[in-house]
Amino acid sequence: MPILRYFGSLLMLAVAVLASPTLDADSSPSEATPACTTLSSPDYYEIELVTTRKVPGARLAKGKGEVTYVASPFGISVSESGSFHINIDVSMSNVRLDDDKVLVAWITTPQLDQIRALGILDENLRVSGQTDFNKFLLVITLEPAEKEPGAMWTGPVVSRGMSRSGLMHTMAGHGPFESEPCAVYGY
Repeated sequence: MPILRYFGSLLMLAVAVLASPTLDADSSPSEATPACTTLSSPDYYEIELVTTRKVPGARLAKGKGEVTYVASPFGISVSESGSFHINIDVSMSNVRLDDDKVLVAWITTPQLDQIRALGILDENLRVSGQTDFNKFLLVITLEPAEKEPGAMWTGPVVSRGMSRSGLMHTMAGHGPFESEPCAVYGY
């Protein structure tokens, strides 16, 4: 009986390999669309951006960050440290900006010890970028238009959100009668 189980699992592996997408010599890894990068529930892979309601012209802002995994010939691309490479597509709406201001998207670890500029939102209030942080915060700030983003934001935070993996944390600091979940505050 164990030998039948062995051959059965070997057959299933062969079927999975034959059914997986292949790359031609002329194609690139980004042209492959492995089944494991197809997301069945897009809402689960969205980061809701919660406004701080403190920035004029952005008090009613709405936004989201759509998360997908970077494809590779082996399924999902990983960094040298073993973390997934993640695509993030940020979009905002209901924002009125002065001509001398721009919105900048930032990716940071929950401890704020590593911060990277994702990019300046374009005229359609969209930007795309990548990260390899396992747990991260997505922060949108209002910055001066005349200079490129530096190592850290200088302007006020317009909105913020947290990755799904970042939402997994202990209940330390939460009382038994907590009336609002952390997601209301974007973390």
